[in-house]
Amino acid sequence: MGKKKQKTVLPPELPPEVPDEDIEVSDEDLQFINENLEYAGFVSKLDTHSITKHVSRVADADEGALESLYEKRLRKKLQKKDEEESTLEVDPVDVLPVKTLDGELYYRRVTKESKIYEAESTQGEATGVLKLTKPEKRAKQKKLRKEAKKLSKEEVQQVPAQAEVLDEVKKDISTEESREMKKYKLAELGTAILADPESNIKSLKEMLEISKDGDGVIVILALKSLLAVFKNIIPGYRIRLPTEKEKEMKVSKAVKKLRFYESTLLSALKAYIQKLVALQQQTVYKRVAANCLCTLLAAVPHFNFRESLLAAVVSNLSSQDDVVRKLSCSTLKSLFINTGKHGGEATVEAVKLIADFVKAHNCLLHPDSVEAFMSLSFEDLGKPENPDADNRAKSKKSKKRKGVDESNQIPDNDRKKTRKEMMLKTREEVNADLKAASFAQDPEEKRRMQSETLSALFQTFFRILKCAVQPVTEAIVVPGGFGSHPLLAPCLNGIGKFSHLIDLDFMSDVMNLLRKLAGNSSKIGDSLKSSVQLSVSERLRCCIVAFKVMRNNLDALNVDLQDFYTHFYNLLLEYRPGRDEGELVAEAFKLMLCDDRQHDMQRAAAFVKRLATFSLCFGSAESIAALVTVKHILQKNDKCRNLLENDAGGGSVAGAIAKYQPYAMDPNRSGALASILWELKLLIKHYHPAVATMSTNISSMSSSNNQVYHHVSPQQAYAELSLEKESAVPSGDTKRANNKKRRTNDHIPLKSAVDLALMDQISENEVRQKLSQHFLLLRDIQENERLKFEMDQTTHCLNLYKHYKKQKTRKGRGHAKR
Repeated sequence: MGKKKQKTVLPPELPPEVPDEDIEVSDEDLQFINENLEYAGFVSKLDTHSITKHVSRVADADEGALESLYEKRLRKKLQKKDEEESTLEVDPVDVLPVKTLDGELYYRRVTKESKIYEAESTQGEATGVLKLTKPEKRAKQKKLRKEAKKLSKEEVQQVPAQAEVLDEVKKDISTEESREMKKYKLAELGTAILADPESNIKSLKEMLEISKDGDGVIVILALKSLLAVFKNIIPGYRIRLPTEKEKEMKVSKAVKKLRFYESTLLSALKAYIQKLVALQQQTVYKRVAANCLCTLLAAVPHFNFRESLLAAVVSNLSSQDDVVRKLSCSTLKSLFINTGKHGGEATVEAVKLIADFVKAHNCLLHPDSVEAFMSLSFEDLGKPENPDADNRAKSKKSKKRKGVDESNQIPDNDRKKTRKEMMLKTREEVNADLKAASFAQDPEEKRRMQSETLSALFQTFFRILKCAVQPVTEAIVVPGGFGSHPLLAPCLNGIGKFSHLIDLDFMSDVMNLLRKLAGNSSKIGDSLKSSVQLSVSERLRCCIVAFKVMRNNLDALNVDLQDFYTHFYNLLLEYRPGRDEGELVAEAFKLMLCDDRQHDMQRAAAFVKRLATFSLCFGSAESIAALVTVKHILQKNDKCRNLLENDAGGGSVAGAIAKYQPYAMDPNRSGALASILWELKLLIKHYHPAVATMSTNISSMSSSNNQVYHHVSPQQAYAELSLEKESAVPSGDTKRANNKKRRTNDHIPLKSAVDLALMDQISENEVRQKLSQHFLLLRDIQENERLKFEMDQTTHCLNLYKHYKKQKTRKGRGHAKR
């Protein structure tokens, strides 16, 4: 067996030896070797002994010698393993490897203990410590081995740092892949549900599970996908789940399938709404959740869980996020306008929820929360109908006409009674079926919902008015610059719009509250004087609302509005442009002074004088509105035109008060008839041509002149010459030109006067062309500067590259010379 093993180990036979005699060397070969002896000298220096050692596989070799050779090789391998375990490889960067004659690379190795011994020896030599004994050396060797193990562990711990980086990269790749998979899954589930909702309704639960993912992108995508699915599969009717008795009854497979579909849809929708309400508390998903809630409420206001959707949307009316608040307000407005989707039920619920919300926050909310009420609309449904009572009344009248007395009438027999009862029952059943089948809403039900809506609406408005009148212990200001009563302005607008629907029993209370708020003086009480601080605009709005209420209920009310005239007379002195709203002043001029009412002569003259003074103090828009009002009052009151006469004793001494008192609080006691309109002389020289033209027209009026002039309302005049649209610029040339035109045209309407002023000004097209040329020039300059900077950078980079190339070529030449 041993011989067979040796035969298998032997290499293949060598090629046959050729004797030297048979080898032929040509002359050319000899000549080449003789010429190149320098290059062939290494052959004589070859170590033939070492070569013969490595070339062991020669012909006719001894088998025992081969076995010993193999044993030596095994020993060498084992020795190498022991050396590798006991030594450390030197880093190839520090020391280059050694290449043997066999072509193998050997890296230099150092024993693990040698470095430690060297360190100890150096320390010992430095400190002068004596040599250690054998037991001490053994103890040191143990310590050194332990330290070597620690070092090896630290080297192993360095490897996991790279592994952690690789794990992070793998996680990133895996998250991206999982995100793509979830997106694909959402698309697949949504498409399957839309294709066949009844068969794939279970997929809603899977989509809800995906929406619970930790990735924000997947959560937002899942919420939007569920919203699209619910909008498409929700039916047009309200689902009623079966009772326990109905569940025990045997039904067909189709009914079972429909019940399962409806129950699964409701449970999924409930979970979805709860998820959205919970996500509203997180700032990341707040806008997305609010958008989904508002869209779902606007799309399906007739369906189940409408109460929870309305509660969530109404609670967002006080949100500090403008986007969420505006979105909720617009959703409620669309809900109030489009009542055909829900039949008016959602409107009633929403108005009640807003009323409770205002009550809970003590009327300290953003104005948008009540602004939605302005989109409500109410129909005049008339009085409720009662056909049974009408029939009874008709039958009584007919019997009275015939002279038949019911007390003496003989009762009918039982058959007739039962027949009548059956006819009434069948008639009621038929009417109920007709109501259910018809698309038109029952007028009684509509009247009931409208009355509930109105009661909740006016309850909110009256609460806001009472909160504005009550004393405030602390100055609470809602963020946004709306003052301490932020809901007062939209409340007054709502009362002005729906004042014709207020019950007459509450009308006197409303007028008293408006009178107190418009005064804002010592009449309210000393306790309230320090606490109630309303702006001029809010007080003006109170006066306007009072006159609107009076106009809408003119036949039923008998209220004295003298206090409101007094408040308005004093408010004209407190008005400041920019701070207060000029549109409200113009509206007050129209409602309180220009409407078809006969004013007292003293009060009319006081307002004419106060408005003329008002025109001197403020801009052209306010001035033209006041002058239009003055012109209208003078046209209606002939005796007030005495103010235009420049007599020695004043305008008129025939009044009750002979002396003019400009600082009087009451217009009836100001004695304005004893003064003259000297302000018109200054207004004729006003810089704006429209104001100058209107003052000229007013000054040309007299008590004997009964001509009717062209009239525009103060609101129209203010709108045409408002600060935003005002384009007239004061200049000397335009004044002269306008003065010449005034001599020829005494009665120029407002619009034509503005057109004449615009004709004298510079054309807008020329200004636009000059501005465009200027901006084009500036843009070209900036573009040139930018291109210059880029060109400097590129030239600098090119110079650096040339310098680098020169240095590189110099270094290369230096290395070549060496």
